[in-house]
Amino acid sequence: MAGQNVERREILRMLSMAAGVAAFPGFSKWGFACGHAGDLAQIKPAVYQPVFFTPKEFALIERLAAIIIPTDETPGADDAGVAEFIDLMTSRDPDLQHRLRSGLEWLNARSMQSHANPFLALAPQQQIALLELLAYKKNLRAGEEQGREFFGLIREYTIMGFYTSEVGLKELDFPGLRFYAESPACPHQDDPEHRHVQPAQA
Repeated sequence: MAGQNVERREILRMLSMAAGVAAFPGFSKWGFACGHAGDLAQIKPAVYQPVFFTPKEFALIERLAAIIIPTDETPGADDAGVAEFIDLMTSRDPDLQHRLRSGLEWLNARSMQSHANPFLALAPQQQIALLELLAYKKNLRAGEEQGREFFGLIREYTIMGFYTSEVGLKELDFPGLRFYAESPACPHQDDPEHRHVQPAQA
């Protein structure tokens, strides 16, 4: 479920939402992408303590995020601390609290129904197969509407948490969101008047 495509306009919207939690001192991994080079470094805790989710729920959020954006040849959701971001965002939104918690309950109930085990006890391929039934329209089955809504929501917040983090921004390589401690020098040292640049077309 990797290869998430995100438009620049969407990244800007995500950044504006994520800015509200950027100053939280309890993050152990997640860090806001738009921190300035001159900011004083904060000492992060070694382990994140969930603010809203129970430890079991938080572990499930971590696993879901890691499946959606896995760590392979590039960093994934776990490297970026996406579950921390989701937990804190959820702690500040009562509607999101209800939707995610009930979604987690639905997912475990479906896992018990299908495999006689909660989701985290399943083998990785079983977990992925169960989520693929929720992720793609071609796999739509009657009675799974709540599961599809939940997966769409957890995917949205996973992508938001990843691409608003320092780790995700580097992977995105979005020049428009780069910050510099000082203004970079002109790359055309051999042509400071830029005579080689074609004039703008009317």
